[in-house]
Amino acid sequence: MPFLRKLLLPFSLLYGTIIFIRNKLYDWGIFKITSFDTPIISVGNLEVGGSGKTPMVEYLISILKNDYKLATLSRGYGRKTKGFRWVKPDDEAVFTGDEPLQIAKKFKDVNVAVCEDRVYGINKIKSGNDVILMDDAYQHRAVKPGLSILLFDYHQTQKFRLLLPAGDYREGFGGRNRADIIIITKCPLGLSSAERQKITTIVKPFDHQKLFFSSIIYNGHLQSLINHEKFAIVNINEETTVFLLTGIAKIAPLVNEIEKHSKRIIHHTYADHHVFSKKNMLKLVTEFNALKTDKKIIITTQKDAVRLKTKELETLIKNLPIYEWPIEFNFIDGRQNEFNKLIQNYAEQHI
Repeated sequence: MPFLRKLLLPFSLLYGTIIFIRNKLYDWGIFKITSFDTPIISVGNLEVGGSGKTPMVEYLISILKNDYKLATLSRGYGRKTKGFRWVKPDDEAVFTGDEPLQIAKKFKDVNVAVCEDRVYGINKIKSGNDVILMDDAYQHRAVKPGLSILLFDYHQTQKFRLLLPAGDYREGFGGRNRADIIIITKCPLGLSSAERQKITTIVKPFDHQKLFFSSIIYNGHLQSLINHEKFAIVNINEETTVFLLTGIAKIAPLVNEIEKHSKRIIHHTYADHHVFSKKNMLKLVTEFNALKTDKKIIITTQKDAVRLKTKELETLIKNLPIYEWPIEFNFIDGRQNEFNKLIQNYAEQHI
């Protein structure tokens, strides 16, 4: 543990005490928990940072959208607006948050909303929608979800569990007991049964919980931010220089994927949910144009792409080969149909 984080241990103890008391007040009924007749599926985690919540929500949308009218609700982290707001595909991320906008652009038939007060937000969107998906809502105890999905990043499962601010946990590991389904995300594609058993022993699911293992798969084609053309990733080779632009929590998986094709990476990295400025883009454009080769490309993530789609920034990058790299949620142990059936049965039985 870094020395500076060790200094924060007393604050973690105080934080943990507050969270423990808060959860008990909900458990004892002193703080109100609201239930709804509309089926609600919650997706969340215990840690801060990227564990694949938005890809999970998108996967849920993909298996439910043909049979049900769907709505998603999240806080809209990083937005400069307050209160309830419907998210439209032509919005800018500064008003909605990047992840809700990403969903709105990808699934135009899904109603996407943001609101800090989840109870108020659900009351606003429940009419006319069959199922509501709550993104990043595991700690929002004021709402009682009908089905709760908890995600753990595979790469973090064997690390020591410390609460904020010394560690990365939002609440104690025992909080996992509220989940109905636990998913270990971002697993290596070749994860062995022995390794799955090891992780199962670490996570210690309760008897009422189903445990699944999943991975993130990078699509074989990049998608242009400007003209929507596709570029096959196989066309990137060891002679290609990749300018990588990211503002996400965990970048190692993407870097590792690019390195399978080219080691020549110039990484422009920013903090998670970073609002890209004109200065940021001018720096990227200048460096890109200064490199004297035709074998060069700019790659970013889907989440970062929505923050680049503003009138000011698109003017700067409109003549550059800049692409987002789509990702897909994948179950690695042959239990995709089992998971799908759990979700479909829940929706069917509660409508």
